[in-house]
Amino acid sequence: MTEDTAARRRVPRGPGATASSPDYSRDEKGWNDDDSGKDVYSKVGVTAPRFGGGGRAARRGPPPPPQSLGELVEQNWEHIPPIIYTLLSCWTRFHKIGKADYVVWDEAHFGKFGSHYLKREFYFDVHPPLGKMIVAFVGLLSGYDGGFEFKSGEKYPPEVPYVAMRVLMAMFGVLMVPLAWYTSVELGLSWRACHLVALMVLLDVAWLCISRFILLDSMLLFFTFTTVFGLTKFHNQQWRSFSFDWWFWLAFTGFNIGCVSSVKLVGLFVTALVGLYTIEDLWEKFGDLRMSVRTQLWHWGARVACLIVLPILVYMASFKLHFMILSHSGPGDAQMSSLFQANLIGIDFSNNPLEVAYGSKLTLKNMGWGGGLLHSHVQTYPVGSEQQQVTCYHYKDINNDWVITPRWDEPPVDLHGPIRYLQHNDVIRLVHPATGRNLHSHNVPAPLSKLNNEVSCYGNATIGDFNDYWVVEVVDDINRGKHVDRIHSLTTRLRFRHQALGCYLKANTKGLPEWGFKQIEVSCDKTNDPRDMYSYWNVESHWNDRLPPGEMKLYRSPFLRDFWHLNVAMMTSNNALIPDPDKEDILASKPLEWPFMHTGLRMCGWGDNNTKYYLLGTPVVWWGSTISLFVGVGALVVYLMRQQRRYVDMEPREWDQFLYVGKIAFLGWFLHFAPFLIMGRVTYVHHYLPTLYFAVLMLGHLLDHFFFRPNRWTDRTKNAVFGACALTVIGTFWWFRGVAWGIDGPINDHWGLLWRKSWNIYEQL
Repeated sequence: MTEDTAARRRVPRGPGATASSPDYSRDEKGWNDDDSGKDVYSKVGVTAPRFGGGGRAARRGPPPPPQSLGELVEQNWEHIPPIIYTLLSCWTRFHKIGKADYVVWDEAHFGKFGSHYLKREFYFDVHPPLGKMIVAFVGLLSGYDGGFEFKSGEKYPPEVPYVAMRVLMAMFGVLMVPLAWYTSVELGLSWRACHLVALMVLLDVAWLCISRFILLDSMLLFFTFTTVFGLTKFHNQQWRSFSFDWWFWLAFTGFNIGCVSSVKLVGLFVTALVGLYTIEDLWEKFGDLRMSVRTQLWHWGARVACLIVLPILVYMASFKLHFMILSHSGPGDAQMSSLFQANLIGIDFSNNPLEVAYGSKLTLKNMGWGGGLLHSHVQTYPVGSEQQQVTCYHYKDINNDWVITPRWDEPPVDLHGPIRYLQHNDVIRLVHPATGRNLHSHNVPAPLSKLNNEVSCYGNATIGDFNDYWVVEVVDDINRGKHVDRIHSLTTRLRFRHQALGCYLKANTKGLPEWGFKQIEVSCDKTNDPRDMYSYWNVESHWNDRLPPGEMKLYRSPFLRDFWHLNVAMMTSNNALIPDPDKEDILASKPLEWPFMHTGLRMCGWGDNNTKYYLLGTPVVWWGSTISLFVGVGALVVYLMRQQRRYVDMEPREWDQFLYVGKIAFLGWFLHFAPFLIMGRVTYVHHYLPTLYFAVLMLGHLLDHFFFRPNRWTDRTKNAVFGACALTVIGTFWWFRGVAWGIDGPINDHWGLLWRKSWNIYEQL
């Protein structure tokens, strides 16, 4: 069997096998007991190959039971390399994992979120909940009780099993390596290319470093790898549609799409890769005139069920579990709707008086997605009127309180007279009891929304004017419909129209600069869009001793409404994470700096007494994989030009395989990288880590295509190229191992790490 034939096998034979010995490698249908192998380029029953191929092999019976350990190893030789790589991965991921006995980098966030789950306190974050629930489960398995605050840089107390938690989290990083091996096998790469891909995943110090802490990134990477693996496995089942394996790997891919998207929304990028593959696959089936309409519909239905419905159900299930666990009031309450909060343990909304009256003290919740509470404080605007600031704030304090007060020309509230209920079209003043000032607007541009009027607090109990008047407009009531007479707390949706100017009180989606404490801008909107949710408000907390408490049965919030509300709030808050022009973020980096590793990221303090971790990739892996992307595109252009001139460089099946692996690698890289180029939010180098995987696959694919597969090279040459690449990866990993395993003492004592002047390893910041 030639090297070229062996390279085309879906499952490569082990180095110890000989040409005369039978090959007991396993395929999807059984065992091969001859040397014929399975051709990855072949495809049966498809007129035009698409992303590539997996061929049909004759069904073979099982091999005879092994009579010795040697036969057992020989029959399972295909699994020996990934087992060895998995053990090596355990060593690299677990070595010195507890060396830093303090909270490192984003452990401060995700460890804290895990604590909230263990204490069942509701919190808010911009990421979906699955990864953080896994962090909490890891803490539960480790014996952690949720009592530590995870303050950045703080030393772990003895009762926090941080080493056990890090080890369990590192298992996701461990499993990346065998997944990379098996994915390379499914892509039809030769054994040399499979080894190199596995080595690069094993020995990249960025992947290694990010896997050793209590973070979400190891889970994001793991589920990205499993999604790609599932896609390649499903692709190799295409010739036996609707078999058990076909259904299993299709559902496996969909399930992992749901998981990766439930860890971070970046998972939608690998979802897009699966989507493009599916579109092309179905388009080719649509052109197959031998396929009946019924079969076409079955193919469509299977993709919809497994790649759309199943991921959505997994994603929604993570939020359902999130809401079920976090049943107590916590720091993230204000991001949710008032009705949702009313059902949290520890919230006293059920004691709210139901009907709002003049003299009631209340808080007003903006009903835009993730909207906060109407807020004011003693600080003034540095621009515009320089009056007292009015904002939206997501945390509860006394500066969120307002009192319903009559107009200046009306008598004050008589606490011993008849109760006057608040109704539609009433003209009121909103008094801020903490400062005594009135909610006010005037013809002054808002600080951010220049086309809107500024909203401020002005005057006191005796000083004010007609610009303090607001008309209460009822939009509807969740329980009672559109036509209501009295305003209820929690359920009635309101708008506040400025009587003099005709504009509407509205919360922006942007935060103010540092002088506004990054709180949400509130302005008076001149456009009067009745569908704008950010001009809707409801009464959240409500205090009035003259009124009876409401009924809890009126305060039910449906899951789908809460699910949608939280997701929009997450995306809105994520988009609001924009770089602050007034403050330099030394950790941030731009996407164009990532492929050639322009800079790294300090994950902790850089003092001489700190164990220091620097998020930096193995240079040859990052640089080589990036160059391979350009080489891959260039090679494709050259091949297409030569085809146009009627040159034949490859057989059709080889050409299909070249395109298939190239599409998976390049489109996967592009779909993960390009969105960051148009994002307004702040970005960091760890955002490139899922993208790197596809560049590594491209590098392995091109080395296979140009060196390991062609017959023009002798085995000696191929082994020399393989050995040089492997030794280079191993050598650079060993040189930079300290940035992932921890650097002790003065950083300047560790010479030789500054391969690029832009790396801030030695700078004192």
